[in-house]
Amino acid sequence: MKCVLMVIIALLPAICSAETRVLTLEQAISIAMEKNRDIEKAREYAQYVQGKYVEERAAALPQLSLNGTVQASKDGSSEIGGYPAQRLFGRAVDLTISQPLYTWGKLNAAIRAAEVGMKTADEQLRLYRQAAYRDVVAAYLDIQLAGELHRLAQENRSQKQRHLDEATRKFSAGVATDYDVLAAEVAAENTLPEVIRSENGVRMARERLRFLLAMGAEEVDVVGTLETPPLDLLLPAGYDEAMQIAGKRRPDLADLRLRIGIYDELVTIAAAENKPRLDLKGGAGWHWASLNDPGPALDASGAAWNVGLYVTFPFFDGLRTNGKVAQARSDLRTKRIEEARLRDSITLEVRQAEFSYREAGEILKALSGTVKQAERLVRMAESGYEFGVKIRLEVDDAQLNLLQAKSNLAKAQRDLRVAQVNYLWSIGVAGE
Repeated sequence: MKCVLMVIIALLPAICSAETRVLTLEQAISIAMEKNRDIEKAREYAQYVQGKYVEERAAALPQLSLNGTVQASKDGSSEIGGYPAQRLFGRAVDLTISQPLYTWGKLNAAIRAAEVGMKTADEQLRLYRQAAYRDVVAAYLDIQLAGELHRLAQENRSQKQRHLDEATRKFSAGVATDYDVLAAEVAAENTLPEVIRSENGVRMARERLRFLLAMGAEEVDVVGTLETPPLDLLLPAGYDEAMQIAGKRRPDLADLRLRIGIYDELVTIAAAENKPRLDLKGGAGWHWASLNDPGPALDASGAAWNVGLYVTFPFFDGLRTNGKVAQARSDLRTKRIEEARLRDSITLEVRQAEFSYREAGEILKALSGTVKQAERLVRMAESGYEFGVKIRLEVDDAQLNLLQAKSNLAKAQRDLRVAQVNYLWSIGVAGE
């Protein structure tokens, strides 16, 4: 136990000094495009639909099979007129082939549906890439915002601590009361919870980004501040242009349209179940036979082959096909209803994204000069307090207003950039 404890103590400095990976926004986005779990899932879905296409295409290609048999038989009904039953032994090796020639459009529809399925994989990948881009940008900005709020909380605590030191010096000089010292001490202590809360906010924001980047146990941090110039994003001129872009570019809408095409092909496949089909079947091989009589055995062997055209017409299957067709058509109508519902949802999302973007821009514009005014107010209050024309309460109010102005400005900067990215995501072009 003592040895284990010594090893842990020896490794503790190395563990505590683990390096944090500092990323730019472009680096974070690049990592997400490669390692995000949802994007990896979309890539695997692409492999799945590729396999599905190969499976459906295989039904239209010749089917080859190598078969071997060994059999023995004896028929007691052959004991007629006193002749004993004969025993027959046989062996065979055959290569068989089967090729569908006509299936009432069933095979072609299945292949077309599989080809459309491959296109849905591309839209799924676009969907998850855009979502990852949106989430990573928001998480990156959240870290910057949390860092700024933590800095402001520390700055406020340092300021309150300076006030406490000043009050203590004045009390020692006999120009302040113990009430002034106690008030300054309470004000300083009240800033501690916000420092702790904002520090934890930074950690939580970093964890969110680390989760999106699928970086395991590696710690991450970001560079820059909210004052860094934002990305050059080309936003639509208005709602009408945004809806036109969304109608063409939203990956979930494009995916659903492709799936409607798949369900349309499924109707054709279901309707062909009770229709005629034509197949070419044949085989070639070598057969051995041995017939055992009460006397000596008779053996023979030779080549064997067969080829033929087979017509299958299940003209009545108990209305099973009618039931399948009804289900397939219902699924198709359901998908079309989902498309209409998704269009309505996109309309709402684009509207909300546009409103949020305009709101964030107006708020940032309104706050652009507030910080400078609040800083001037603090300087005036502190100067007045030094000359005895202002009271401590007025100074505290001015400092509180400055803290709120800086916090609101940081939030407004973050909200505007997130609103821009959400706007682009709502029309289907985020990160493209």
